[in-house]
Amino acid sequence: MSTQQQGVISRVTTGMRVVDSTGVEVGTVDLVQRGDPAAVTVQAPAGTDPGSSLDELIESAAVEEPDVPADLAARLLRSGYLKVSLARTGAVYVPAERISGVTDEGVRLDVPAAQLPPEE
Repeated sequence: MSTQQQGVISRVTTGMRVVDSTGVEVGTVDLVQRGDPAAVTVQAPAGTDPGSSLDELIESAAVEEPDVPADLAARLLRSGYLKVSLARTGAVYVPAERISGVTDEGVRLDVPAAQLPPEE
């Protein structure tokens, strides 16, 4: 996570409005998670079946957020992210690098909301 991304995400607070790159208000910030470059990545032990053992390892870790596939979760934990409640249904995760700006009016993204990973 770059110093610039840390500075941007540190200005975000829960409840802020979120506007995507098309200018559409997509929802509000539910959770702000700053990045941790040393975040643990989930890997199956070498020489084992990656299917069930990886799933079991993920479940045993009991990490509630972000609720996305393990590889994406690891990237989000390292880079930092926002969880945004959508105006209509569900929630999406915004990687820190997708935040183009933060003002008193809210958070501006550099992608359309449709391109953001949904909560599972």
